[in-house]
Amino acid sequence: MPARMPTASVPRTVAERPYIPRIIDRELDLLLSGLGAVLLEGAKAVGKSATAGRRAARTLRLDRPAVVDVVRAAPEAALDPPHPVFLDEWQHVPAVWDALRHRIDDDPTPGLALLAGSALLPIDARPRHSGAGRIVVRRMRPLAMSERLAADAVPAAERGTVSVAALLATGARPPLAGTSPWSLADYAREIVASGFPAIRPLAAALRTAQLDAYVEHLVTRDVRDAGGTTPDPAAIRRTLQVFAAATATSTSLEKLRTIAAAGDATPPAKSTMLRHRDVLERLHILDAIPGWAPAGTALARLGVAPKHHLVDPALAAHLLGIDERALLDGESPPLADAVPAVRDGGLFGALFESLVMQSLQTYAQATGSTLAHLRTHRGDHEVDAMLVRRDQRVVACEVKLAATIDDRDVRHLRWLREALGDRLLDAVVITTGPAAYRRPDGIGVIPAAMLVP
Repeated sequence: MPARMPTASVPRTVAERPYIPRIIDRELDLLLSGLGAVLLEGAKAVGKSATAGRRAARTLRLDRPAVVDVVRAAPEAALDPPHPVFLDEWQHVPAVWDALRHRIDDDPTPGLALLAGSALLPIDARPRHSGAGRIVVRRMRPLAMSERLAADAVPAAERGTVSVAALLATGARPPLAGTSPWSLADYAREIVASGFPAIRPLAAALRTAQLDAYVEHLVTRDVRDAGGTTPDPAAIRRTLQVFAAATATSTSLEKLRTIAAAGDATPPAKSTMLRHRDVLERLHILDAIPGWAPAGTALARLGVAPKHHLVDPALAAHLLGIDERALLDGESPPLADAVPAVRDGGLFGALFESLVMQSLQTYAQATGSTLAHLRTHRGDHEVDAMLVRRDQRVVACEVKLAATIDDRDVRHLRWLREALGDRLLDAVVITTGPAAYRRPDGIGVIPAAMLVP
C-alpha cells in the first residue's frame, strides 16, 4: 500500500495578501492543458509558489522535514491523484524528478504536475536525465512593470497601451499613442521598491530589513547549497556588489576582479570570480543578456559578451546603499564610479535600464521571443535590447533616462535600420517621458510604464 502523502500549504495570516495576476498565468494554463508537467524556475521570492499553488489540486512542500521523509520513502506515490500535484522545492527530494519522468512515460494525461525550486542541486546530486521531452521549463522573474501597475490597482485606462506582441508582428509598424502619468520620481521609486511580490508593498524600513535578510540567506546558505562547497560569505557579497555596480554593462571579468579588490593587495582569483558568477547565474540572481550575433546579415564584428543585471534592480540598489532620494540627486557610490563604462544617466540610468530589461525579459517569454543586446567590437554602435523572433527578425530598443528624445538618441537605431533592412521589424526608444508617439523618421518613443506584453 503506497505511503500516504501529507499535504502542506503555506500558513495563512490574518490579512493574507491577495494574489497578483502574473503574465505567465495564461502560458501555464495552456501548457498544463496539453503537457504532463511544468517546472517553474527563478530566484527566491519571485512568486513561483503562489502562482503554481493556485493551479494545484494538491501541494507538497518539500522544504518541510515531515513531508520530505514520506516522499523519500515513496516518491512515486507523491504523484498520485488528485492532479495536478505541486511539488514545491522539489530539489530536496531529487528522486521525484525521475519518478515524474517515468509517470509521464506511462501516462500521457496532461496536467500531472507542477514543480518549483529556487536553489539548484550541486552538479553531482542532480538527476541523471534532464527531463527533455517530458518536463517543460519556464522562467519566472520579479514583477514586470505592467504587473506592478495591476498590483497597485491602477485603472485599466491608465495602464500600458503599447504591446510588445504588436511591435513584433510582421507588417506595418503599429501606431503609437497615449500618455503615461509616471514621472522620473515614479521610476526611481519603482527601482528601489522591488519586484518581489512580498517585499514591494512594505514600508521602506521593512523593505530594507527584508532585502538584508534576502542577501544574508543568499551568501550564507543558497550559494553553499547550489555549489556544493562552503564559500566565503564576505567574498560572495563583494561579488554581488561588484555586479550591482556594473549593472547594464558588459564589463570584462578582469576589470570586475580589479574593482572587487577595492584597494586590497591582490584581486580575487579569476577561478573564484568565475565560480561565483556561475553559481549566481544558476540561482537566477545574476541575469546575463547575451550579445546578438545574427547570421546572414550585413553586420560584422559584433561583440558577444553578455550584459549583466541582477534579478531585481532593487537588489542592486540595496547592495550599493542607494535609495530613491540618492537616485534623484544623481549620487553614485565609489564602487559604481569605478566601473569603466560610459552610461547615459549614470547609475540611475543603469538601474532604469535594468528595470526595463526586467520587464522586457518577461514580455519576451510571453511573446515567444528572446532578449539580447547588440554592440560592435569597438563600441561605436550599441543597442540596449533586441527582441528576437524565432525567424531572427528583430525589434530594436534603446533605453534612455530622458523625457525627450533627439536625433542623437536614435543614431544607433538608424544605423541598424540601414544594416538590417526588412529584418528590422521596428525600432523604439523606451523613456521616462509622458507620451508614446512615432518620430518623423518612423522610430517609436515609448514611456517604460506603457509597455505591455
